[in-house]
Amino acid sequence: MRRLVVKRTLTRVLIACILTAGAVSAAQFRQLPVEVYLDKCQGGWAGQMIGVTYGAQTEFKAQGRIFHEEIVPAKMSNALNQDDIYVELSFLEALEKYGLDITYAEAGKAFAETKFGLWHANKAGRDNVIKGIMPPDSGSAKYNDHYKDIDFQIESDLIGLINPGLPRSSNAQSELFGRIMNSSDGLYGGMFMGAMYTEAFFEKDVEKIVRYGLKAIPAWSTYAQTIRDVMRWHHQNPNDWKATWTKIQDKWAQHPSGHCSTDSEGFNIDASVNGAYVVMGLLYGDGDLAKTLEISTRCGQDSDCNPSSAAGVLCTIMGYKAIPKEYTAGIPAIADQPFANVKYTFNDLAPTCLKVVREIVKHAGGRSEIIEGKEILFIPIQYPQVPKLEK
Repeated sequence: MRRLVVKRTLTRVLIACILTAGAVSAAQFRQLPVEVYLDKCQGGWAGQMIGVTYGAQTEFKAQGRIFHEEIVPAKMSNALNQDDIYVELSFLEALEKYGLDITYAEAGKAFAETKFGLWHANKAGRDNVIKGIMPPDSGSAKYNDHYKDIDFQIESDLIGLINPGLPRSSNAQSELFGRIMNSSDGLYGGMFMGAMYTEAFFEKDVEKIVRYGLKAIPAWSTYAQTIRDVMRWHHQNPNDWKATWTKIQDKWAQHPSGHCSTDSEGFNIDASVNGAYVVMGLLYGDGDLAKTLEISTRCGQDSDCNPSSAAGVLCTIMGYKAIPKEYTAGIPAIADQPFANVKYTFNDLAPTCLKVVREIVKHAGGRSEIIEGKEILFIPIQYPQVPKLEK
């Protein structure tokens, strides 16, 4: 009898161990149905288009001040010619051409071959590569006076959108493409934005997403300190975004940010300050697209790029189908027209990204399965890996 009891007890323990092992194994992955991925990815691209056209006619009209005038959005077709979008699509072309093992040299070569208009860090980076100064040097402080500018920050949306739930992979690809034109805070801005996108596929709370983005960059970088201040001041003044804007202006807008990021007239394309305005829109917008767009635009400076980033993250959380129709109404008419100097149309983007995502997920140790007729991505749980602080 005692043997039988012991045997039953051992059997129960064994079954419990097997079940526990199965639970642990299952917990190592987050599941993302492909149809959900496509909807959120499409939402992210739409959000960028909505944001950049919303603020297009205010860009740099408020330098060192809040934009108080009427905001008149541009037509949606304006998004086809915006560097906020077409530059990052050249990264997608490069990934399709060279694959996930793309090198600095290949990424630089692909960027040097582009023909679209560029400014500041992007232009300096491309000019460097053409002269034979390859990444990562092309985006370094030694060779690029614009290394802390906003450029990679406004182009990192793609990196986040093709790395759902994979912040380490996102940071690795940010290192590759971001160093073509940026370094230090200019690079961290892109890593921060990319990490927020990666988490937006699974999390709905914007403050949690902002905190997640901070985990991907050095805590004592100027960029991270600026964003932490925004979060702290938001808690102190949750209903007064202008009070927080004033604090940002007083503490951070005039900090020595490196070469061409700022000037004496108030012009500021420093990644950290404009990143603060993106976060302002997300936190004070509180999940409402209209408020997010207005606040991130009225903060001024690069006031088409900033609402583009903020709306991109928010609309990834929402998914395309949940975006209010008044914001997406202009997209169908241009959905089959290519963006400037690249081959992709809006209708191409989500399916093309999915092809790359399947490879990235597999490379990260995940997989896709067909369950009850639907494809599910099993995405391994990753935690952000912080790069070394560049002094």
